[in-house]
Amino acid sequence: MEMQQIRYFLAVCDNGSFTRAAQATYVAQPSLTQAIKKLEDELGGELFSRDRSGCRLTALGRLIEPSIREIVRKTQAVKAEAARFSRLNTVPLRIGVMTTIAAHHLSPFFANFQQERPHVELELVVDSECNLLNQLDEDGLDLVISAPTSLPAGHYQSLKLYEERYVVVFNEKHRFNQMQHIDLATIQTEPYLDRLNCELRETLRSVCQGRQVNLYAAYRSNSEEWILSMVRAGIGVALMPEFTITKNADKIRVRYLSDPEIRRTICAIFPLSSAAKPEVAEVLKSLRMSF
Repeated sequence: MEMQQIRYFLAVCDNGSFTRAAQATYVAQPSLTQAIKKLEDELGGELFSRDRSGCRLTALGRLIEPSIREIVRKTQAVKAEAARFSRLNTVPLRIGVMTTIAAHHLSPFFANFQQERPHVELELVVDSECNLLNQLDEDGLDLVISAPTSLPAGHYQSLKLYEERYVVVFNEKHRFNQMQHIDLATIQTEPYLDRLNCELRETLRSVCQGRQVNLYAAYRSNSEEWILSMVRAGIGVALMPEFTITKNADKIRVRYLSDPEIRRTICAIFPLSSAAKPEVAEVLKSLRMSF
């Protein structure tokens, strides 16, 4: 299957006839017809049925059209990436960051890294850990920064960056502001704001069951910003990683969860093959020195 055949096939799909497709692609109609015929021979069946009004896709044609368009899309994406690399003369490095990791905590690192290494172009992809690891498997990312409960299967390595404790987050006028220590048993008396993207939800559920603590989820959200907004509005309290909360956050106060103490470990996860890339090695070296 050649790109020229693909281009002619889609031209016929889009224009509804061989004549108009030939005009749109600036090729003689016999040449276009011959290219389509070779494609049909290769795929083992007719792709178009002709009638007086033009031509229509056969069942085989309808089956392969989405895949053909996807081939074109990916080809265009590769060309765009190559053009971007040539234009900027830099090394594109794609890093995935889990959604629940505070941007303000990592941003200074990335700012310093690019200042010291302007030849490396960074592209940050923010998504759930599951989606990021899938992209890592498919070579769509060079490394992922997340808080894994276990290292994914395969040829991966991890670099520990830092730990952060979980804090109880509440409105500045909440009664918790008068307390120095807050435990799970105390939290269960308040409307609880459930973070759906929390990587420790199952761990927390297990701890609550073991202590016979019931955290009533008054609201749930997959957005950290929405959870914080609801805390500001006095709707309820939440458990969040400490670095999620900026210093002097407006109308928000925090206390470390005292019983039990819960922590998460932030790591850089990368395939062994990625570590061999010079630009990835530079990022890993800088991460080791920064955290």
